[in-house]
Amino acid sequence: MKSIALCFLTSIIISRVVAQEKSSELDPVTVTASINPEKASQTGRDLVVIKGERFANLPVHSIDELLRYLPGIEMQSRGPLGSQSDIVIRGGTFQQVLVIVDGLRLNDPNSGHFASYFPIAPAEIDRIEILKGASSAVYGSEAVGGVVHIITKTFAAKNTSSLQKQHLNAIAQVTGGEYDFLNLNVGGFFDNGTTSVAAGLLTNTTSGQAQRGIRGFVHNNTASFSFNHHINQQWEVKFRTAYDSRKFAAQNFYTTFASDTADEKVTSFWNQLGIVRSGKKDRLSFNVGFKDLDDEYKFNSASAANKSNSKLIQALLTDEWKVQEKTTITSGLQFIRKKIASNDRGKHEVDQAAAFAVLNQQLGDNFFLNPALRVEWNERSGWELIPQANISYRIPKLQLRASAGKTIRDADFTERFNNYNKTFVASGRIGNPDLTAEHSFSYEGGADFFVSNNLKLSGTFFQRYHTDLIDYVPTPFADMPRKINLSPTGSYALAKNISKVTTTGAEAEVQYSMQFQNRQQLWTSIGFT
Repeated sequence: MKSIALCFLTSIIISRVVAQEKSSELDPVTVTASINPEKASQTGRDLVVIKGERFANLPVHSIDELLRYLPGIEMQSRGPLGSQSDIVIRGGTFQQVLVIVDGLRLNDPNSGHFASYFPIAPAEIDRIEILKGASSAVYGSEAVGGVVHIITKTFAAKNTSSLQKQHLNAIAQVTGGEYDFLNLNVGGFFDNGTTSVAAGLLTNTTSGQAQRGIRGFVHNNTASFSFNHHINQQWEVKFRTAYDSRKFAAQNFYTTFASDTADEKVTSFWNQLGIVRSGKKDRLSFNVGFKDLDDEYKFNSASAANKSNSKLIQALLTDEWKVQEKTTITSGLQFIRKKIASNDRGKHEVDQAAAFAVLNQQLGDNFFLNPALRVEWNERSGWELIPQANISYRIPKLQLRASAGKTIRDADFTERFNNYNKTFVASGRIGNPDLTAEHSFSYEGGADFFVSNNLKLSGTFFQRYHTDLIDYVPTPFADMPRKINLSPTGSYALAKNISKVTTTGAEAEVQYSMQFQNRQQLWTSIGFT
């Protein structure tokens, strides 16, 4: 199957904030494109960076609402105030966007619907980097349409002990309204040059408007704490812990049945530890993470709840080696273990491992080359070789960029095992443990025109060729590969690798940033996809 996908999305944001620095936001330093810090104009990629302080200056109550202001990102919200939103970039599916927190994967092995449950209080966010397009060579599965990278203040903190300065900021915002609505956003960040500490709390709660047999209630809470200590000029240790609880009305989130008066509760616990050694020419970083998520979904008051516990265990070792002034090689090893225990999907576990390398090479004064290669092993899907190359040519007013690479997406536990552990399934979606990984080849080309220090015009053309796309297909009982708990008269949709899809699109964006003498700032972005 071949289709042309063209999505129209316009987002405008105008805010006035206290200026914290004099550097332009039009060409920020980013770590998402290749892990190694470099200016966006040197990556060959289309990047959007939004500062965490925007959250306090915009009419938003959750992080997914903040992302809705960014051109090129579609937030498909099923409910308000962070109840559930699917992230879509460049016409992909919600499972084809990877979310990262300080370098570690957040996407849950149970379902892609949980990717927007960010375990971070807004007061802790330094910036959010959006990398559009293929990124599997660096990050592996799910990095198809793009990557959303949340970078926090403590994990980004530098050793500034020589300056002998302390920095403290705090925020406290309370909003109330009809239907018992309460929004609370509090938090703070302290940094003395050697040690930094941050903590925050975000609460959204409402009794909600009347729905069909239920009220549209929301009770969402996120609390997070992080710590960073520079032992000396070489060694640094970082730690983060967070608790996230969301209970909400989920009527017709997943079905169109009139009998659907569902509610859902999702709680997650996130822990992350990082150790960094910085040498004269290299930076060695080791990060480990553990995520534990409980999901309880009840279709209506007469039905038994689906209960699932999923775990994500990961370790990432990276080394950034500055070979010479214009050459940097970043290499890494990664291990991931995904687990689930569910009364609907059963008990399953899958291991993944990968090795990757990225070259950042400057040729002359204006040309930048960034090839990457990843070798990935998946216990179910086998081996994958994933190459990618990015190039950029920058002169004072104009940047030309291009990128091409392979992407993959492995099926989640819902796609593989949905309804597998139930005693009897009269009808519905059925998982398929024999699914292979989705594959695609993507390429893009674009240009950025820096009209002035305050104004940037951007345009990008992209195309993606999918194979083995996963979708649910109506399947007769006779053709079902597993019939143990099914009815001969039932109506079923089986998860299959069915599609070849070509996605073609174009993006245009205008960014304007101006700082005024009274320490105020105007930032505007308008986009079309």
